[in-house]
Amino acid sequence: IYKCGGIDKRTIEKFEKEAAELGKGSFKYAWVLDKLKAERERGITIDIALWKFETNEYQVTVIDAPGHRDFIKNMITGTSQADCAILIIAAGTGEFEAGISKDGQTREHALLAFTLGVKQLIVAINKMDTAKWSEARYKEIIKETTSFIKKVGYNPKEVPFVPISGFNGDNMLDETTNAPWYKGWEKEVKGVKKEGKTLFQAIDAINPPQRPTD
Repeated sequence: IYKCGGIDKRTIEKFEKEAAELGKGSFKYAWVLDKLKAERERGITIDIALWKFETNEYQVTVIDAPGHRDFIKNMITGTSQADCAILIIAAGTGEFEAGISKDGQTREHALLAFTLGVKQLIVAINKMDTAKWSEARYKEIIKETTSFIKKVGYNPKEVPFVPISGFNGDNMLDETTNAPWYKGWEKEVKGVKKEGKTLFQAIDAINPPQRPTD
């Protein structure tokens, strides 16, 4: 949102200062969507939040749904309105494993999205900087994630997998220079292939949503 011009530099700097005062300096971007005082102090999303930006093809509304189990009702409200879900997976050691464990939230969120009728999915593997942009770690995550989204009901061939660092901006709008091994994502839907490198391009490659007509 910041890189697409949806929020100005002064506001981000204000968030950075406020976050640092609470000892949560790394949360400055999260605060764009976390408006409630409780969210900022606890470092989690409680309510759903909306923000808009444009790609070449679409006007995009981001619905930031809470991932915390205590606020699953709010997540359902947000997710049920979506044309495409972006499943954010943390590449950090232990974080990924916890998320995809039997009772993990990553697994639960993918299942909820599919059950609520969100049939398009993008998987963003975040915090790749904490994994030192390791190709082995990326491949391990892809393998595990492919297996569980398939069980949920998604076709992995239709899902772009994008390694990113949200905090540093790698592979968000601009291609990262930290992963020479990364050749890009690709997806194939009904015989039509699309490919790209960044998360922005993956959003731009969403299949046009069907809208009910009168």
